[in-house]
Amino acid sequence: MRKISLVLIVVAAIASFGWACTTIIVTKGASVDGSVMTSHSCDCGACDFRYVYVPAEDYEPGTLRPVYPFLEGYPRYSGTAMGPTYNDPNYPPTEPLGFIEQVEHTYAYFDGAYGIINEHQLAIGECTCSAKVYAQPVAGECIFDVSALSKVALERCTTAREAVELMGALAVEYGYYGWGETLTVADTEEAWVFEICATPDKKSALWAAKKVPDGEVFVEANIFRIRELDPENPDIMFSPNLIEVATEAGWYDPSTGPIDWMATVSTGEYSQPYYSLRRIWRVLDRVAPSKEFSPWVEDGFSKALPFSVVPDEKLSVADAISLFRDFYEGTEFDLTEGLAAGPFGNPNRYAGSSKLIKGSWERAISIFRCDYVFVTQSRGWLPDPVGGVVWFGAAAPHESILVPMFCGITDVPDAFDTGSLEKFDRDVAAWGMNFMGNWAELKFSYMYPEIQALQQKIEGKLFAVQPAIDMAAAQLFEADPELCKEFLTDYVANVSESVMEELWDFNEYLITKYRDGYINVPNVGSSAGYPDWWLKEVGYADGHLFGDDGYKAK
Repeated sequence: MRKISLVLIVVAAIASFGWACTTIIVTKGASVDGSVMTSHSCDCGACDFRYVYVPAEDYEPGTLRPVYPFLEGYPRYSGTAMGPTYNDPNYPPTEPLGFIEQVEHTYAYFDGAYGIINEHQLAIGECTCSAKVYAQPVAGECIFDVSALSKVALERCTTAREAVELMGALAVEYGYYGWGETLTVADTEEAWVFEICATPDKKSALWAAKKVPDGEVFVEANIFRIRELDPENPDIMFSPNLIEVATEAGWYDPSTGPIDWMATVSTGEYSQPYYSLRRIWRVLDRVAPSKEFSPWVEDGFSKALPFSVVPDEKLSVADAISLFRDFYEGTEFDLTEGLAAGPFGNPNRYAGSSKLIKGSWERAISIFRCDYVFVTQSRGWLPDPVGGVVWFGAAAPHESILVPMFCGITDVPDAFDTGSLEKFDRDVAAWGMNFMGNWAELKFSYMYPEIQALQQKIEGKLFAVQPAIDMAAAQLFEADPELCKEFLTDYVANVSESVMEELWDFNEYLITKYRDGYINVPNVGSSAGYPDWWLKEVGYADGHLFGDDGYKAK
């Protein structure tokens, strides 16, 4: 009981601070154009939001690769081992936890709090999950967390299956620290779910992986989703130590049948009832409403919501982005409705509330403390530099404009690979988008429709021109691969500059229009007041502080 109590304390601490993300997979057969998509909302609240290019490198035989610790704030890494962007003389070099053997050539990739995509269209999403064991890093003994694993995989692998096998083997051999974690790993043909946690002795790792059936959509939201493991199924993998370790720990009895991964290693629901399962229900219900999934389950170990579903309609990138912008609108859990949303339908609910009053809010998919969000495309019919695209938003989904970052670019625009949460900067995309979302909280029901219109306008144009950009880049690749990369780098830079200009024009428009509670466009000083339902709810009409003649009663 003491051990379980300690785990629950860790759960509460982590959940209150962050590390609570959502990731969605859309398989090749479930997407409109045959893309394989994965995604991630980095719902941290204090993470380094930069999108960074890490160049390819060649190494001499016998070189050792340093493995660096996970650092949540800014900078997440400082030094020369991961390209020039991280070489910041204002910060001391990050000390490694240990070393592994280096390969002779590493691939170029793009980095956030976790690895995101490499030059061969291998893409990775992430979310933290509850587990029975939380392990700390130990230099030279327990050196890998899930972020470090994702980056090594992108450096060395071209397929999702290969990445799963490598990450699992490294974690078992060199030790894994952290809580439960999930990586959604996608290549041009298939996508895998990789779930991992520490062993009870906190010196190694247990893991399981399952391929998402083609034609289906998968979602994970801070709770393990893999259940029974069939060793004969080629689309399932798990660590060779799992059965022995789980049996010795008393977590599993082999006589009961196939091991249930989630029930064996997890504590169930993350943070609070429905913190995870409500988001899972919402995504599954939106993509397959005909299944009529219930939002209510018996407990945190429920099997009522399937691992993945065939969508009623195939999904586009825009559809996937829309899922991340969800506040449960139109359902009984709609966060834009009710007294808690205030007079203007603010869906945000903040942590750090009274310690005397216990309770919880619904947890939306789009949450204010998201540091960035992305949806990736891996497209095998195009050359790698063109086929891999990260649609990247530098703030929470509902306040972000997602722009295309092709995996063939060799330089990330300054608006996306500079800046920190420690200092406001108009030239940084994260600050521009975050400002837009924060200002909207003054009158959300008025401003958010205008934000949605801006998102649809800009993203719609980018989606519309994408086929032409793809075609031009693919033709350039046939003639000169380096010229193709230069073309894509220039295109992304131009998009970034245009989006930043339009974003700040829009922000200034919002400031002007919604100053001092008025609606100043088209007429300065027009008062909107408050909606009638809210005035009634807060007692505006009661007049209980005033006498019959209108003056304050004694």
